[in-house]
Amino acid sequence: MPFLKASRTNLPHSTLLDVKSQKRGLRHTVFSDSGNAYTGEWQDNKKHGKGTHIWKKSGAIYSGEWKSGKQDGDGTYSVLIPKSKEYARKYCGTWEDGKKHGYGTYFYNNSSVYEGEWREDQRSGWGRMYYENGDIYEGEWMKDKNHGQGIIRFSNENWYEGSWRDGKKSGHGKFYYCDKGQLYEGFWVDGGAKCGTLSDFGRDEAPTPAKYPIPKVHLVDMQLVLREAESACLDQ
Repeated sequence: MPFLKASRTNLPHSTLLDVKSQKRGLRHTVFSDSGNAYTGEWQDNKKHGKGTHIWKKSGAIYSGEWKSGKQDGDGTYSVLIPKSKEYARKYCGTWEDGKKHGYGTYFYNNSSVYEGEWREDQRSGWGRMYYENGDIYEGEWMKDKNHGQGIIRFSNENWYEGSWRDGKKSGHGKFYYCDKGQLYEGFWVDGGAKCGTLSDFGRDEAPTPAKYPIPKVHLVDMQLVLREAESACLDQ
């Protein structure tokens, strides 16, 4: 008995309708049951390629690249401002599997801005953060917190450079008190200075220098004293 190849005409009517409804290639605007709208490319009935998606409830809009139904590649996410009826960018950069991933810029509601690397929707890697109060942090991040080596420059011109852990100064670092013309160099734990040295630095250019210069302390082995103090901090 010869093998008979099945044709589309032999398929059930419901299956034929499903096949016809499968979205592939570039399509005009398609609305979902919730009222969301998508205009762009499809593959295997999923958003795939370049396209624009608008969420009806929030008015948010994403325009960029898609892969298997999720934001993936370069794209911009914007939100609708109710009062002005205008769009404001929230994130512009790289996506992966529907999350911020790679390099991008995020605009916060309080005018703070982060530009740098992301991993699964969190600031991770190298990045620069501009805070609302004028402070600027530049350095390493992990899981949305300053972590690794970094520098923070405060709005009053003072700055810290050194190690960070879970968003706090931790490890070896230097704090420059440019307003007073002093430098603290030492060891930090959970954001607090534990042991180190304080010396004059740029005292002549400081706007509000301390009344008296810091006297020099002469020790036989200053580094030994600092190491012992640091060891005591770590043991606690």
